[in-house]
Amino acid sequence: METTSPKLPALTPEQIWRAADYVELVWHDQDTEEARARLEEFHRDGKELARLMGEFGALLLDQYLTAVPAEHADCESAYVMDKLVAVTGRYLKRWCYSGGGAEVAYIAAGFLIEAMQEVDQVGQFLSDVRGDAPRWPAAVAS
Repeated sequence: METTSPKLPALTPEQIWRAADYVELVWHDQDTEEARARLEEFHRDGKELARLMGEFGALLLDQYLTAVPAEHADCESAYVMDKLVAVTGRYLKRWCYSGGGAEVAYIAAGFLIEAMQEVDQVGQFLSDVRGDAPRWPAAVAS
């Protein structure tokens, strides 16, 4: 039996936590020396950080930001939403894998923050995704 789906990225719980920590750091002001140093530490990973943000972003879009209630799963609007999520996730991943490094990761995090703020609270989404990381057998690499 396959434990991953082609629609979901294969992320470990640690990668999910790392990505959520990065998004939270970008979300908050980096007005302290400690916060700027922490951001710089993340940015040292450059291309790997950008790739992680692409995978995390696709997961966040698919599992949290565009979840369709079960009673509407058969509606045409749910179908359209599913297609928009697929396109947005693919584009985000393609962009993050393009080799832009830390700058691309930072912009991707900003995009995800804007999306989260449109539908709810950023902190709640990050808390939810951190808490669910160990429970996602389809999204977590074995």
